[in-house]
Amino acid sequence: MNPVKILGVGMTRFARREHETLRSLAQSAITEALADARIDKKEIQAVFFANSMAGFVTGQECVRGQVSLWDSGLSGLPVYNVENACASASTAFNLAHMAVKSGQYDVVLVVGAEKLFHPDRSRTLKALAAATDVELIKDGEMQGSIFIESYAQRTRAYMDKYGVSPLEFALISEKNRYHASLNPYAQYRNPITVEDILNSPMVSDPLTRLMCSPIGDGAAAAVISSQAYAKRTSLSEPVDVLASVVNSSAPYAEDGERAAERAAKRAYELAGVEPTDIDVAEVHDSVSPVELFIYESLGFCKEGEGVKLLREKATTLGGTIPVNTSGGLVSKGNPSGATGLAQICEIVWQLRGQAGARQVEGARVGLTENAGGRVGNDSAALAVHIFCKAF
Repeated sequence: MNPVKILGVGMTRFARREHETLRSLAQSAITEALADARIDKKEIQAVFFANSMAGFVTGQECVRGQVSLWDSGLSGLPVYNVENACASASTAFNLAHMAVKSGQYDVVLVVGAEKLFHPDRSRTLKALAAATDVELIKDGEMQGSIFIESYAQRTRAYMDKYGVSPLEFALISEKNRYHASLNPYAQYRNPITVEDILNSPMVSDPLTRLMCSPIGDGAAAAVISSQAYAKRTSLSEPVDVLASVVNSSAPYAEDGERAAERAAKRAYELAGVEPTDIDVAEVHDSVSPVELFIYESLGFCKEGEGVKLLREKATTLGGTIPVNTSGGLVSKGNPSGATGLAQICEIVWQLRGQAGARQVEGARVGLTENAGGRVGNDSAALAVHIFCKAF
């Protein structure tokens, strides 16, 4: 099997892009990624295009990738359209990784794009709510409340079990806004305090508005290749892909493993590393408490000890395992079809030493965790990737 390299990455700023289209967002990210890889688009052999919400929001179904690529100079290639809720981009990356690793292609492009803002807000809310088993949705829940309620329920259970208060979750949101203030691609960059977070409107107890990821538009892209291609043609600074794993929810006992634990275990096994080897991580903080849960799922600490990691500032820039140096979903933004690739962009920049003021010194191994949808009592799709600085 062929070792896989990331040759280049690129993304747009995540924001409310009212005058942009899915096509224009995708093409901006593609242009950046190709320039970063220092290769001509004619070298690309296939495109893996991720989007999760366009069917609801814009009405574009079936051929989203082909439409978005039509006048990009990449038409006529194999185009694989990938939809897997908020994990769409990570899933597309996983499929592209397999295609290169197997030898089917030498160099491919992975794109994730999402246009979530719409004048009719109900379209966006229905799109978000549809990322679950719609046959089980009750009247009124198609307005997006089902996910917030499930996060709030899990958060309350964690608080009761471990004696945690909303203050700890506000600390996560404050930390990530600080990181986002250093990131020119982030949707929200103005500093906020714990008091601001706790006093913002309550969405579903104990989740306040500033603990929840916003609606946004954006795109991200990556060029990946075989090791042989990278050695032969690339002038970029490649990053090694050590592991790419996609998992899904399954029925489990109350104390059983979730998708995140199963995916992380497999990824560490494939990469030949331990949780203690991770220098920087991007995780799916759709609401702030989830970041703390993921500390534990990824093995950064024992169950129930995520708060200790947080209070020691281990996950803040300058700590032992900085998490969400981009600002995370709550501050960087969460245009669902692009989120996973935006995480990968951040890790690539960190491993190359190109993250500017948010750089993690000496970062050598990085991890991304990206989740999407909900089936049963767990993420319907969840991806973990591990990357290493190339030497």
